[in-house]
Amino acid sequence: MSDDERAIRDLVDCWLAASAKGDIATVLGLMTDDVIFMVPGREPFGKAAYEAAAKAMQGIRIEAKSDILEIEIIGSFAYLRNFLEMTIAPPDGAPAVRKSGYVLTILRKEADGRWRLARDANLLI
Repeated sequence: MSDDERAIRDLVDCWLAASAKGDIATVLGLMTDDVIFMVPGREPFGKAAYEAAAKAMQGIRIEAKSDILEIEIIGSFAYLRNFLEMTIAPPDGAPAVRKSGYVLTILRKEADGRWRLARDANLLI
């Protein structure tokens, strides 16, 4: 496994761990400033909208598991295809919501040498 592939796998692990802790700052640091997210039923949105949604979900427990199916690195860009399973548990004791599906992510290696998420097409249902 190349250093770049290891760094991308570490980014995914870090994202999941930070999301589970509600560590929004860490998750935001794993994105490019011009990131775009695409999810079913919603217009594409960027980093500011992601941050606002994450802050609105403070106190909600999120647990996720990623099964990376493919990583392809092409210069300073890479794509990642994975299957994601997520459980979202509200703090009020309401039943947990479970979602799963495929995700296609484009990453960019930035000037500081770190890989960051640049585009994300999330097909969780």
